Amino acid sequence: MLNLNEIGQLVEKTLFTLELEKEPKELYGPIAYILSIGGKRIRPKMCLATYSLFSNKVDRDILYPAIALDIFHAFTLIHDDIMDKADMRRGQLTIHKKWNDNIAILSGDVMSIQAYEYMAYAPQEVLPAVMKVFTKTAIEVCEGQQYDMNFEDTPFITMDDYLKMIGLKTAVLIACSAKIGALIGGASEAQAQALYDFGYQLGIAFQITDDYLDVYADPNVFGKNIGGDITNNKKSWLLVKTMKNAQGEDKEELNAILALSEECAEEKISRMKALYAKLDIASAAEAEIEKYYSAALASLDKLDLDQEKRGIMEEFAHQIVKRQK
Repeated sequence: MLNLNEIGQLVEKTLFTLELEKEPKELYGPIAYILSIGGKRIRPKMCLATYSLFSNKVDRDILYPAIALDIFHAFTLIHDDIMDKADMRRGQLTIHKKWNDNIAILSGDVMSIQAYEYMAYAPQEVLPAVMKVFTKTAIEVCEGQQYDMNFEDTPFITMDDYLKMIGLKTAVLIACSAKIGALIGGASEAQAQALYDFGYQLGIAFQITDDYLDVYADPNVFGKNIGGDITNNKKSWLLVKTMKNAQGEDKEELNAILALSEECAEEKISRMKALYAKLDIASAAEAEIEKYYSAALASLDKLDLDQEKRGIMEEFAHQIVKRQK
């Protein structure tokens, strides 16, 4: 089985070999740009990791579908940044800021099509199953983004609402990556489904971790300003939990904090962190992350993996969830 360093190197090498700089440069330049500014590459790495549980042969049949997942993810980021009016992505200007909205939309559109082009390199015997799960997931990611936008204007959402949204927007693509790798590697449907469950639970843990780090990470390590979710009243796990738990004067304080404008960012962050501390929200988030992380590892029990293979998957899960940025 490939180790995680080998998987990471294969992903970067395959991306480097893609013909991205084409004409018209206004269309393809942004694609090369978004794929070159880094990222965790979780989805293609997941695809290669689950594939290598069942096969040692590494060629375009798996490398291109793995890269397709990264291209699709990057496409969603381009369009998300337009909708969110975000200026920065991974410490660099977003595409719609570096170029303009129209170029960003069109480049994103091309990337969504390119994702299908590369996914079609999957072996013919599993191509229908691969395309079915990929297409279903692509639709679900769009549904999740719509829920996320809906929630911006919704004063109160439940934890079930939040989990449904992040399940669609984040977890299903990580789960899909795990299942596609397994299918191309020759896994049975039951094995592929177990790995889908593994990826889904990890995806939920990953997003809650992201919400947690936005408040509690070391800004020098995290790579971006702390408290952005608080400033923007984003329906993070921490805020939704606070909405559920706050009563009486705590609820009054929560409403007062949410009413503060972005110009009062420092005060807003300080007061919200104090409320989180009073309600022990950080500990609750840590417990929730651990719950989904443990559920992901439990999904591996269905696969009867040897110690080496299980160890690599556990290490990958640890990297995704137990991170500082």
